[in-house]
Amino acid sequence: MNTSPGTVLAAGANLDFTLAQQLTVIALCALTAFVSHMALAVFNDGVRPFMLDFIQGRTTRSATTAVSFGLSAGFIFGLGAPMALSSGVLNPWLLFLPTDILGILSPKKWLAPILGGAWGAVVVFGLSGANNLAHDLPVDFLTAMQQMSTPILFLFTLFPVLAITKQFGRKWGGVAGIVELALVVMTMKLWPTVFAGAIAMAVGVLMLIGLAVAKDLKQRKEDRANATAEEGAAPADDPMASLFSASATRLRRYLPLFMVLGAGVCVLAQMHIFGGGEATSFLIAKGDYSEAAQVDFYRVFGFIPLIATTALASGAYGIAGFTLVYPIGYLMPNPVLAAVVGALVFAVEVLALSYIGRFLGRLPSVRDSSEHLRSAITDTLQLAILFGSLMAANAMGAGLGILIVGGLYLLNEAMGRPVVRMAAAPAAVIVGGIVLNILYWLDLFTPIKG
Repeated sequence: MNTSPGTVLAAGANLDFTLAQQLTVIALCALTAFVSHMALAVFNDGVRPFMLDFIQGRTTRSATTAVSFGLSAGFIFGLGAPMALSSGVLNPWLLFLPTDILGILSPKKWLAPILGGAWGAVVVFGLSGANNLAHDLPVDFLTAMQQMSTPILFLFTLFPVLAITKQFGRKWGGVAGIVELALVVMTMKLWPTVFAGAIAMAVGVLMLIGLAVAKDLKQRKEDRANATAEEGAAPADDPMASLFSASATRLRRYLPLFMVLGAGVCVLAQMHIFGGGEATSFLIAKGDYSEAAQVDFYRVFGFIPLIATTALASGAYGIAGFTLVYPIGYLMPNPVLAAVVGALVFAVEVLALSYIGRFLGRLPSVRDSSEHLRSAITDTLQLAILFGSLMAANAMGAGLGILIVGGLYLLNEAMGRPVVRMAAAPAAVIVGGIVLNILYWLDLFTPIKG
């Protein structure tokens, strides 16, 4: 694998879209805003639990909009926009978090898709101009931000190791770490054109799932043995069962709309102008579509339980569903097939939601594994993005760049994180780049050559 992907990305990070791509983005943003307005789905996992009160009329549209904006703004401007500008690939934080907000904000059903489509137009037309302008500056901080790709890609490989350590202890974590390191080294040696972490991540996730399933099967065997002494006991009623059933029924009622949504997201992924995650964006930018599909497929295991349970509890699904449409879309040979497969995948997900919820209820360790996976993904990406941002700061301004970017990050921490931690470092790189350009125009800074 090329260990300096920044040079590869420089030619492709242009955000110039074809007419078909522009129309797809605008139409999908219009659709996601409409779906959000209907309280059928939102992208932000943190907003979804608040949707039940909104659906049942216990809270107002403006109050729910305020929650959505508060939980999303930092990711939109601190992570979504910088990642798109640095990689040249769109992402869900930039497209779907704003349409969450605009859809909920809209007082009328007909206005929601107009607002969503307008945001899509801003993205496809505005980002290209901003990208071209930034590359023409004396201090090209967007090219410098491509330094983030290497730490993101390689450190992200370790998320299964962290999850195994948190759930099953240091011994299993150490075994997983050694196995993953050996696989990364072997992949780099034997298959240098393959993303070095692909096989390692696959084995790590399989180890985690295997350990969790083994623990649950052992526990169920013990429970059956103990149950013989309590044969007369009546099974306890699940107080959430009726709520889950009502939510699943509500979502199934809008199955055709969800199928259109699944088709749209899958087509966008098939166009290879969109990446479902931080690591995926850089892999898509390099043209490594199969590796991008692997990375996003492994992430699915961390989000299925969260999305399923919050959807059943709130009555609102995820804009990207279980996110399976991302890796499937990357691998589809044409948009027509992507639309058909994406629609079918969403249909299966919505129809199977109740069964998935009941299945997860019988596997508590697997459910816990998803929590540990999400936590591990966050931990690895926070470190990778911070480290990559400091590398970008060094590339654009050496010690002064590190001082400004690192200082802004530390100031954000000291102020209680007004910008969420994962988004703070990329946002600091953009602000730092602007400051360095101002210093250049004041004849107080000389840009680094090359």
